[in-house]
Amino acid sequence: MFVKIEEFIEAWTEESKLTERIMEALTDASLSQPIVEGRRTLGQIAWHLVGSIHYMTHCGLNFAGPAGGEHVPASAAEIAEEYHRISEALIEAVRSEWTDEQLLATTEIAGEPWPNGASLRFTLMHQAHHRGQMTVLIRQAGLRLPDVYGPTYESWIEQGMEPLA
Repeated sequence: MFVKIEEFIEAWTEESKLTERIMEALTDASLSQPIVEGRRTLGQIAWHLVGSIHYMTHCGLNFAGPAGGEHVPASAAEIAEEYHRISEALIEAVRSEWTDEQLLATTEIAGEPWPNGASLRFTLMHQAHHRGQMTVLIRQAGLRLPDVYGPTYESWIEQGMEPLA
């Protein structure tokens, strides 16, 4: 749970940059890559990440949701741009509308009280969860992964090093 606004902003800024790198690796063609037949596609997961940030408005923050609502754009660039916009909007809303004390205030979610700082932590971890799913689908779509928490197989090779197993 976050108890300091600046701690959240620092963590979100770092993690959202990683998510942006994943979003920028997408192509329009890759958006249709499914997990398995009949389940979410890479594009749907990417757009879900965009929209899920707006969930924080249920905790009292005010910022615009995704342009186009729930309709998944056919453009990977549009998804990446909208992710960047809404991610920055979240930071600005937290910075301008809440104080450290308000991170302890609770909002009822699924019948239980959730501190705002816990909702921010959940939102951050939710991004990491789906970012992981996206990396697998990006590979399955035949695209190159960006380095996230460390080098990819291709990065190791390019550096003249033996990739770790």
